[in-house]
Amino acid sequence: MAGDNPKHQKYFEDQFDDEEVLYVFHKHPIVMRAGLVLGLLGPLIGVIPSAIKPSLGFSWFFGGLGIGIIVGLIIFFPYWLGWHFSVFIVTDQRFIQISQKGFFHRSVADLSLAQIQSVNYQVSGIQETLLGFGTINMKTYVGELDIKDVSHPAKVQKRLLSILRKEGIDTKEYPIVEIVNEKEEPEEV
Repeated sequence: MAGDNPKHQKYFEDQFDDEEVLYVFHKHPIVMRAGLVLGLLGPLIGVIPSAIKPSLGFSWFFGGLGIGIIVGLIIFFPYWLGWHFSVFIVTDQRFIQISQKGFFHRSVADLSLAQIQSVNYQVSGIQETLLGFGTINMKTYVGELDIKDVSHPAKVQKRLLSILRKEGIDTKEYPIVEIVNEKEEPEEV
């Protein structure tokens, strides 16, 4: 049966029947930091009434804390959703970038592996160095693709290059492009 073969198992919606997923990676969880900070304001604001007026008692404190936690989770959820469903997939045929922003915005970039010319990475600054994230830069025939906030960019770059080599794609050589002059002047007789 074709469904029993792991090569025919579909890992994502747009996967071709003859396509095998080789590598999947996410951005670093640091991309959720704004949502975390905003979400933590919920419990803080929830306990303010009992902090201002302690005679309200513990029921106001724990009630406000509970409501604040629920509000904080609601605020944090879209940030988590964007991180969790934003994924980078490398198959034996192509590189796919799926970016989710909030509930209703998803974009997909699809790039053939043969179009990738080079894969580089950059870690700059104390935050990126200490927390282990950086930027992957892919040069392609159609332009550059920068993937920011990637966990362990050196490992990701090494893995991407090994996949490209395994698939027979040499990132060191550039194709020779011949320029043909379309405006040839007629010969004078």
